[in-house]
This record gives sequence, C-alpha cells and structure tokens, in this order.
Amino acid sequence: MAESEAFYENEDNLKKLCDFLRGKEGPAVREAIEMDKRVYYLKGEKLVNFLVEPKKGTKWPSNLPKFKTRQEAIAVCKELCRLHFIHRSEKRGKGDLTISRNRDFDESGYFTWIYEGDKSFSNMMTTLLVVGFLCCTCFPIWPQFLKVFVWYMSVTLLIFIFFLITVRGAVFLCIWILGFECWVLPNLFDETLGFVESFKPFVSFEPTKEGQLIYRAGIAVAFVSFCYWAVTQPSEFDGFKQGQVDFIKDLYAGTLLSDMSQADKDNIDKPRMPSLDDLLKKLDSSDDEEEEELDEEEKVAKMLEDLVGDEDEDIDEDGEE
Repeated sequence: MAESEAFYENEDNLKKLCDFLRGKEGPAVREAIEMDKRVYYLKGEKLVNFLVEPKKGTKWPSNLPKFKTRQEAIAVCKELCRLHFIHRSEKRGKGDLTISRNRDFDESGYFTWIYEGDKSFSNMMTTLLVVGFLCCTCFPIWPQFLKVFVWYMSVTLLIFIFFLITVRGAVFLCIWILGFECWVLPNLFDETLGFVESFKPFVSFEPTKEGQLIYRAGIAVAFVSFCYWAVTQPSEFDGFKQGQVDFIKDLYAGTLLSDMSQADKDNIDKPRMPSLDDLLKKLDSSDDEEEEELDEEEKVAKMLEDLVGDEDEDIDEDGEE
C-alpha cells in the first residue's frame, strides 16, 4: 500500500485534505442548485488531476503527503465518497443537479461537496451577531457610562473617516497637479472586494490621462489662492480653525444638536413622576380657570341686566310722554 493511501485511511487526515481542497488553493468548483440548496460541485477527472498535478503556484500543505499516481488519488476519492465527504450527482439542466443513484466514484461523473469544513468560526460569528443584535435592542436600558462610551467611539470613528478621506483627497490633488494620479488605499471604497482586499495595494501611482492640463492648471491656481488667503488673512483663517475645534468639542460633549438640559440628560432613563409642587400648580391653574369661567358668566349676566334695565327705562319714558 502506498504511503499516501495509508495516511489517508485516517478520517482526521482526510478532513485535513478536504480543508485544503475546499480552501482558496483547492481546485475550481462550480455553483448549482440541488434539492433547493446551493451547492458546489466539480468533475471527478478534475479532482483527480488536481491531486496528482496541482496547478502552478499551489502551496501544498507540508503535513499532507502528495500523490504519486492516479491510482492513489482515485483510491482516496473513493474513500471520500464512502465517508460522505462528497457524493455523486447528475445534471438535469444548467445549474441544476440531482443526487445520483450510483454512489461509486468515476472520473467522468460530477461530485458535490458535502463537507463544509470546520464551522467553529462561523458559529462563533453567528453567536456574536445575535448577541450584538440583542445588545443594540437593549440600548435604552444600558448604563450611562456605556452610552457615553458608544457615543465617543462613534464620534471618533466619524472623525477618523473624515480625516482619512480628506488626507487621501489632498494627497491626490497635490500630486495630480504635477501630472500623476496617486491614491492612498485606492480600493478602500470598492464594494466588490473583500475586507482584506480593500486595503491592497496601499498606494497606486500612474501618470494622468492626456487633455487634463487646463484642469490641473485651474486647480493649481485655486490651491495657490487658498494658501495665499490663509497666510495673508490670519484672523479669518484662525477663526475658521477655531470653529472646527469648537465643532469637534461640541460633538464629543454631545451638545451640538441637543436642546435638553444636562439634568434631563442624566435622568432620561428615569420614569417621570409629577412632584407635589407640580400637582399643586396644576390644581391652582384649574382653580384659576374655573374662576375665569365664573367671571365670564357674571359679566354676561351683568350685560343682560343692563340691557333689560335700559329697555325698562325706555318704556317708562314713552309712558310719561
């Protein structure tokens, strides 16, 4: 028995091999739908070819022995089928698979991955996501120091992003005026890339396209004019800087858009119960309203009496005449 076959008889060693095959260095796979589930599959021949002759640039793990013959690779593939790391599938249409009744490994068949690798990291991230969601929904009952911490962290992140964008734009502008395009972290805002790929490369540097000389000259004049204004009008520029500093201080203090007193902020989570003074004031105001209503009724009655009295006087004067 070959060394590789004896090594891969152990199921744990087969899992290590599957982890490698399912990783970025593994063979290319295609996506399809099988039993209403998205799966990844490849042809048996491609799997055997990869095990015997990996593609150029592939870093084969040092803890896994390589395959010397196709027979060794086919024997291990059969073992993968037997232990249900992969299963044979049949094509019903483009991107549509169904499980085959024939379970034997054959280079001409299509095989779907069942093994999904170590799920510890995925389970941990799912748990963190659920815990984070629950924590966010319970934000109103957080202690005050945690709310202040989240506020400071959010403001700091906002200022950092604004500073990073400003520096990137300033560096690009200064070098673009000289005839070159230089971007710091050029893929930072590329939504099609992953998290790590967004930070690669760190700097891109290439000459500008033709026909931009007029625009570069105009931007250069505007930039020089701004620098001249900043130097010759120090009082206005200092006021501008002081305004930015005050703005940042207000952000951290939480008073930029606030229309609440500090006491209201401190007691925002406490139930608001009316005090005795508030109740007495409310009673006094209700008594005043009743008195005002009575006063109005008395005024109306007095007006009616005056009208009746005037009519009686007119009647008496007519009788005397």
